Amino acid sequence: MDLNLKRPLLFFDIESTGLSIPTDSIIELSFVKAFPGEPEPKIKTWKIKPWDYENNCQRHISPEASAVNGVTDDMLKDCPLFLKVAGEIADWLENSDLAGFNSAKFDLPMLAEEFERAKQYCRSRLAALSIPADKKAEAQELLSKIEKVDLHSPLMVDVQNIFHAMEPRNLRAAYRFYCGGEDFENAHAAEADTLATFEVLKAQLDRYKEPDKYREQVLKNDVQSLSAFVGRKYVDFSGHLIKGDDGEVYINFGKHKGRTARDVWKTEASYFKWVQDGSFTLDTKAQFAKLEKQFKAERNEALKRPATADELQGLKDKFNGKLF
Repeated sequence: MDLNLKRPLLFFDIESTGLSIPTDSIIELSFVKAFPGEPEPKIKTWKIKPWDYENNCQRHISPEASAVNGVTDDMLKDCPLFLKVAGEIADWLENSDLAGFNSAKFDLPMLAEEFERAKQYCRSRLAALSIPADKKAEAQELLSKIEKVDLHSPLMVDVQNIFHAMEPRNLRAAYRFYCGGEDFENAHAAEADTLATFEVLKAQLDRYKEPDKYREQVLKNDVQSLSAFVGRKYVDFSGHLIKGDDGEVYINFGKHKGRTARDVWKTEASYFKWVQDGSFTLDTKAQFAKLEKQFKAERNEALKRPATADELQGLKDKFNGKLF
């Protein structure tokens, strides 16, 4: 069915260096713009070099993101910065409503963040005394264009939300799909729900025991393999702490998101007290306390042993060879 449009509808998708809106950047942006009365949409895709404006360098793609999107840092070194294409992107956005898949939660905030960074950069150029007049004129021209971009104004169609609303992903839907198409009795009673979950898992093992042309992955009939589908390993049940592939525990919220708990404790031990005094679950507080105890024990153990040659050399370098 063709779309019934009163004005253009711009479908978009983003690939990025990671999933943190404040600290990650766009590496690929694709637009598919449908117009009222026109059968074919217009398509435009940008490859973008992600930029850290504070440190004036290319932002690295996280290994997790690279594993998903297949893009590496070297592939983007000759691509334009978002700043260089922001004006063109603004033109595509003009007078359009928006659409995407899960875009309201990630793609839209990430695009807005990049525009805000570009605006800040332009304003800093205009305020700097050392910037030549022609460069200031370029910054003013771009700023005038991108300041008109207001991503809060367009209507937003999130196709994922429609999918989830029309095809619920709850236990009753799973039971209908895997176990014969009928609702089970006494849904939402604890025992009935638990028995239904038991039956659904057995049916999933039957359904996914062999690969097919749409799905290579199969389910192995052992608990260790099945538990891998939980995804990221949360250290606390609220997900404020996660375990990385390197075995280290990482902060998963707030200003220290993405840093190891060990590094935060070494540089800002008061953060752990802030957690204990804050409105976090008791489980989260207990896991932070457990980590703090571990880090203190490791520090005390390190103080007891003789310094290594590398550590002594580090001290010499720090004090220019003069320890006393």
